[in-house]
Amino acid sequence: MICLVAGSTVVPLLAGAITLAWTHSVEKILWEEDWRAGKAGLELVEARVRGSGAGMEPPPEARFVDGVWKWHPALPPQREVVLRRSGATADWRVCISGRCRPMSDYVPPKADPVVMKTCEEP
Repeated sequence: MICLVAGSTVVPLLAGAITLAWTHSVEKILWEEDWRAGKAGLELVEARVRGSGAGMEPPPEARFVDGVWKWHPALPPQREVVLRRSGATADWRVCISGRCRPMSDYVPPKADPVVMKTCEEP
């Protein structure tokens, strides 16, 4: 299961896989990453971006499918992923089973940083 941690607040998302989505601050283009909880930590399964520019160029192995660049990043499992919230851009979106909600639905709006990590089943 994946949890969000903000200070002393721990929020189990009750999901073993999520999509983390955000809008690039300069290009205003949607970026998405599919994460799942594995035995070794968080696994980045797929990344998608709906354009390129300003430091968000897709890697050479990416494939352009239905207007979206898609690839499978070669990243080892992560113990945690630190998500920063500057307030200068729209909040992160957390998608579970295709339903997306702003991160502020899970943790306080001003919580920064928020750490995504695996957590124990309840």
